Amino acid sequence: MIVLLGKTGYIASRIAQLGGSKVLGVSLSDTDYFKASVLSDLLKDVKAEFVVNAAGYTGKPNVDACELAKYECLQGNAVLPGIIREVCEDLKVPWGHISSGCIYSGIRPDGNGWSEEDNPNFSFRCPPCSFYGGTKALGEEVLEGAENCFVWRLRIPFNHEQSPRNYLQKILNYKNLLEAENSVSHLDEFAQKCLECITKDVEPGIYNMTNSGSITTRQVTEWMQEQGLSDKQFSFFQSEDEFMNLAAKTPRSNCVLDTSKAEKAGIAMRPVEEAMIDSMQKMRLELSV
Repeated sequence: MIVLLGKTGYIASRIAQLGGSKVLGVSLSDTDYFKASVLSDLLKDVKAEFVVNAAGYTGKPNVDACELAKYECLQGNAVLPGIIREVCEDLKVPWGHISSGCIYSGIRPDGNGWSEEDNPNFSFRCPPCSFYGGTKALGEEVLEGAENCFVWRLRIPFNHEQSPRNYLQKILNYKNLLEAENSVSHLDEFAQKCLECITKDVEPGIYNMTNSGSITTRQVTEWMQEQGLSDKQFSFFQSEDEFMNLAAKTPRSNCVLDTSKAEKAGIAMRPVEEAMIDSMQKMRLELSV
């Protein structure tokens, strides 16, 4: 049995859907998994074979909300992973933690994407950063040296479905856009590859779980127009300074991650352009119904 913490979340919902009867979803209203003894009893009662931590605090509608809920953000993103580690290591249960690539900014000085071995450069130890990014980096620090633990780094989830969390939906809805280069994660592929880490002989550790390659905001809008998903003229902020002055309360992480480790482990995701265009085509069909 795979125990999935945070079952009502955007990512967790897809993992539960793909995992089917093998997954037992748990919400905080079901079980107070912030208490080690309660979590331990749950895992023993259901004879858990694996735990997925999809709980955390992201803020709604975006990470700006984390600046106003720092306690909740710190507890969900940095304290909870430590509690789960303690319990899982005590019970010898392997587990996976959904982290974020939002602990980096830009690309490496050598022009490559950030690898799993690179220290975060968008964190409390390397400011400026968002409070969300800082807590996600702390969460990874808490898990340093953890036994039988996967750390799956997600970046800007997207697919074809209409959701306020879907990057493509955000692009269509925002009045003005910030031009930036990023790694992104197809939601369904991300969930599937996390499950494959459980069922296949994949070595535990940190993995950048994004589609190979990177994209810019303008590329995405151009593909949308080419695929007939939108005929609007997209507007862009003139600079990041203008974006910060007019539309944001905290700095944003825009970064490119290296996916070669995931590729070598056999859990690589499709090239970003292929995944993006496929999602746009499916989204266009759904919108036309």
